[in-house]
Amino acid sequence: MTMFSSYFHSLYQTPHRLRRRMLATWTPDQEFNQVRQRSGADMKRKLKWYDLVALGVGGMLGVGVFVTTGPVALHHSGPSVFISYIIAGISALLSSLCYTEFAVQVPVAGGAFSYIRLTFGEFLGYFAGANILMEYVFSNAAVARSFTEYLSFTFGQNNPNVWRVEVPVLPKDYNMLDFPAVALILILTLCLCHSTKESSILNLIMTVFHVIFFGFIIVAGFCNGSTKNLVSPKGLAPFGARGILDGAAIVYFSYIGYDSASTMAEEVRDPFKSLPIGIVGSVLITTFFYCLMALSLCMMVPYNKISEKASYSIAFLKIGWSWASNLVGGGASLGIVASLLVAMLGQARYLCVIGRARLVPSWLAKVHPSTGTPLNATMFLGFCTAAIALFTELDIIIELISIGTLMVFYMVANALIYRRYAITNHTPPLHTLLFLFLLSLTAFCFSSAWKFKQQWWTLLLFGAFMISITAFFQHIVSVPPSSNNNLSSTQDDAHHWCVPFMPWPASMSIFLNVFLMTTLKIISVQRFAIWAGCIIIFYVLYGVHSTYQAEEIDMVGGGGNGGGGDEVNSSAPNLLQTKVEIQMY
Repeated sequence: MTMFSSYFHSLYQTPHRLRRRMLATWTPDQEFNQVRQRSGADMKRKLKWYDLVALGVGGMLGVGVFVTTGPVALHHSGPSVFISYIIAGISALLSSLCYTEFAVQVPVAGGAFSYIRLTFGEFLGYFAGANILMEYVFSNAAVARSFTEYLSFTFGQNNPNVWRVEVPVLPKDYNMLDFPAVALILILTLCLCHSTKESSILNLIMTVFHVIFFGFIIVAGFCNGSTKNLVSPKGLAPFGARGILDGAAIVYFSYIGYDSASTMAEEVRDPFKSLPIGIVGSVLITTFFYCLMALSLCMMVPYNKISEKASYSIAFLKIGWSWASNLVGGGASLGIVASLLVAMLGQARYLCVIGRARLVPSWLAKVHPSTGTPLNATMFLGFCTAAIALFTELDIIIELISIGTLMVFYMVANALIYRRYAITNHTPPLHTLLFLFLLSLTAFCFSSAWKFKQQWWTLLLFGAFMISITAFFQHIVSVPPSSNNNLSSTQDDAHHWCVPFMPWPASMSIFLNVFLMTTLKIISVQRFAIWAGCIIIFYVLYGVHSTYQAEEIDMVGGGGNGGGGDEVNSSAPNLLQTKVEIQMY
């Protein structure tokens, strides 16, 4: 009874606590030391730059080619699906640059959640983290179901649903139970609970074989396909430029793997050098393979005859290579396993850091002392992913995944501009916020004009205005060549890398993310709004009270806070004297 009365008392104080906590931020020193210690044991720093490249490549390749290429070519882009991959790849590259600067300056496991929380405060960080978690869990469930489809072709079964169990009483798109997908997720969950380094080695081996396998498909497609299929029956872009851009928004789902590399920052031996190579390098390599694989598929089969499910296996069947169809099924299954392994590594570390912040129950933040892995978070998300994979078809969630991913990458680009200029270089915050508002508004207006087919001069007007305000902002901020990132002196090496030509890359990332979001169907926006409402309700009913208790009551007089109020600020000077300790090998 006392517990309920205490909770209702907390709810009564919700407006006050929201004012205290929503904009509360941490310093990087506090994030490294005070917050990280809440996990108990530290994660073990064993990964090198090539591990990160392999994790990024392995996390992206299997997802994009084998899950999205066929449906996008058939319904949106036609043979020009490779152009959709190029557009999405450019946007992903710009976003990855923003991630990289943050990852070098703040090498903790929280990824976008930590970057945005340090910049814009607790609520927006939580909102980004919840969306990234949604994207990981849903996409992993969707990819696991694709594993079952391709595995059936490995054993000569040409029906993608042959190993699924149909339950007629369940609604359509939820009635095909996929037990092989569930088994795969549970097995990978157990592997990830054991060791990060061993899981990384397994991924490295699978990725090497996967790249060789990609080479086989590309060569076979180019040698046995025909360039006539790229322009027949209705030309290279049968759905026009809009179809290409609509396809780009959907295949963006294929680039979420590089985010996993940034979440491994606490487990990298030399984060200042390895993270930029790992994140940016994996995006460039993956984009190159995506384009060649998409061209290979469209050369083998005319776009209007591409299968939505197990596209590559069925394409080889149609050119008479039944043995290659089985081989492709096995190789695709291996690639999907690698993608799942990396994505499940990343999702557990996100939840672990969100648990450190007390926005979810703190037992999810615990790191096992012997394995050095976030055991509780890994097991919890593994079971959630398995439950969704059992029921839900890919079509239900793929666009919801894309809009969530684009939203988070949009927020990271905004955070980089604000941190670089308003926090690090002390430009008046109002100037930076006004620029970000005008930039987003202009991108939205341009995107709306495109979506509703307005006159070409309208697009030209908004495009010119966006370039003008970015140039004017660059002129007034006059950024020095190297930024002071407010970390301790032990992190001077972090100055060796930052995004060049700022603010242009981050501004272009904001524009492209907004543009690609507006190309998605309205049903995706509606589903995203429902999801956003649910996570906001959770924050109001649980998250804000948990963090208020942890940061402004329990920690008064001894631990860090997020800058939420006068009580906790009294202990801040001691925290700021704490040295950042990162093991370098």
